[in-house]
Amino acid sequence: MNLWLWRSRWMAFSHDIIWIPLALLVAFWVRFNFESIPVNYQSSMWSMLLICLVVQTIAFWIFNLYRGIWRFASVSDLLRIMQAVAVGVLISFAVLFIWQRLNDIPRSVMLLYPMFLLAGLTVPRLFYRWLKDQHMGFASMQGNRTLVIGAGEAGELLLRDLLKHEDYMPIGVLDNDERKHGMEIHGVRVLGALHELDRHISALTLDLVILALPSAPHARLKHLMQVCSAHSIPCRILPSLPELTDETASLGQLRDVRIEDLLGRDEICLDDSRLDHFLKGQCILITGAGGSIGSELCRQILRFKPSRLLMLDHGEFNLYTIDQELSEKNAVAVTILGDIRDEVCMRGIFETWHPDVLFNAAAYKHVPLVEGNPAEGIKTNVLGTCRLADIAVEYGCHRFIQVSTDKAVNPANVMGASKRAAEIYCQNLNARQQNTAFITTRFGNVLGSAGSVVPLFQKQINQGGPITVTHPDMTRYFMTIPEAVSLILQAGSMGNGGEIFVLDMGEPVKITDLAEQMIHLSGMQVGKDIEIKFTGLRPGEKLYEELFHAQEPLVVTLHPKIMLSASRSVEWGGLQDMLLRLNAACMLRDTEHVKRLLQELVPEFSLQKNANHSAIKCGHQAE
Repeated sequence: MNLWLWRSRWMAFSHDIIWIPLALLVAFWVRFNFESIPVNYQSSMWSMLLICLVVQTIAFWIFNLYRGIWRFASVSDLLRIMQAVAVGVLISFAVLFIWQRLNDIPRSVMLLYPMFLLAGLTVPRLFYRWLKDQHMGFASMQGNRTLVIGAGEAGELLLRDLLKHEDYMPIGVLDNDERKHGMEIHGVRVLGALHELDRHISALTLDLVILALPSAPHARLKHLMQVCSAHSIPCRILPSLPELTDETASLGQLRDVRIEDLLGRDEICLDDSRLDHFLKGQCILITGAGGSIGSELCRQILRFKPSRLLMLDHGEFNLYTIDQELSEKNAVAVTILGDIRDEVCMRGIFETWHPDVLFNAAAYKHVPLVEGNPAEGIKTNVLGTCRLADIAVEYGCHRFIQVSTDKAVNPANVMGASKRAAEIYCQNLNARQQNTAFITTRFGNVLGSAGSVVPLFQKQINQGGPITVTHPDMTRYFMTIPEAVSLILQAGSMGNGGEIFVLDMGEPVKITDLAEQMIHLSGMQVGKDIEIKFTGLRPGEKLYEELFHAQEPLVVTLHPKIMLSASRSVEWGGLQDMLLRLNAACMLRDTEHVKRLLQELVPEFSLQKNANHSAIKCGHQAE
């Protein structure tokens, strides 16, 4: 026990001991109408004091009155005090009755003494906590003047915690519930509604705004953050409900506002019963398991208790990372170091484990890198995927979920065209056999994924700028990694085979707006602290992305966030011949021939268009 705690407990103990004779003296004094105590009663008073001191002191320790700290006195502490006083008084009077039959002890004293003792032990504790909670004294004046947004359960718990810390001085709460306006929560007044934030920031001279709205829509969080940014007021936030794993809100859970909070969407409702039927007790193989999407697939799938989770990746460090996170907690998780391009390796996996469901998240996704290394990109994204699909059919894998991208639509780069070629193969292979249902999921950029724009911008901000954006009108679709994976799982459970499911990405986001928001989130100003520099298009980039082809009319599904795109068939013999020629060109590393063959396979991939995009100096810095 440290010196401060030891001293605090002994001071509290001394205070309680002093109240035993004080309460007894006041009880006798009140009994005799605030006059001197008669001589014939003084002897019994001293006998009573001797017994009560011994018994009551023992009762204090037995009931652990000094386990708590006055600063945080609570109802449980008060209950222990009541129990200690009640037991101590009953035993003391029992001993006095046996000793002297309670002679010369007024019956009113027997009632008044425990009342005064209880008041003496509890009132100072409550008063001390009230003083601290109200931040009285000079030290409290140094706390950050804090406005809390949200007067619900999360806001109430947060306020209770804030009042315990001298670094914070809560001066008001905002909430849209008009019934709470003018009321107080732990002594802090609810000042008004959320739309009044701008006025209150100006009037209250704030140092900090805390958003205690775990279930608030992202649009509302974005608006509140923009108001704070306009006034250069720091803003912190409680995590969303899924992040509050213990369903409580406290100061320790506060974090800075992230771009995901502003660009994400409302929580997705999943059909857990369908997913449970789809995944429970199944052997699941995830390729690219070390990547952003693959690792999140592993996390979410484990919730549905598969019989085995096979995590495959050719990147050693990424695979090690997800293995450390999951394998120690889940005996069903198995890590496999391998490459989908290695047919011997993949056959060995299917021969050993016979997976029921396969999620193919393995791919080269970085547009400029694949553009500069087309043979390697095609060997993985096209040839590796096609060979993996054939093996899945051969070994009777029930479902093959191909993770695709919006860049496969009217592709302007090798990466997008290679993913479109994989879509074509899976769709057409589905129609030629009955063993495996091939289902494709297509979506845009995910926030925070490896190689995406968000960590790049954050790195540039940390370095003092500038942020490099390639065109002021560049737009992209974004969703969070957990959101994308949830929809992938839902689509995989819905498909019968041959479908392309298009995930609802919401409204496209201007990359310039994204950069500005990230600068504001870092507490800086655009142009003053961090510059935005326009650099021009990189090879294979477009000003905007599309989620479906004009020849792919979308059809609604049972899930509001998932749409179904029509598939297109090709001649199977020609497709097989094209893959053989494409493989030969990749082996020879004939870049131009590789691109021409890819264009034949994916007619909407225009080499001329690609060249024009490369020449025009406009674009973006996303993946």
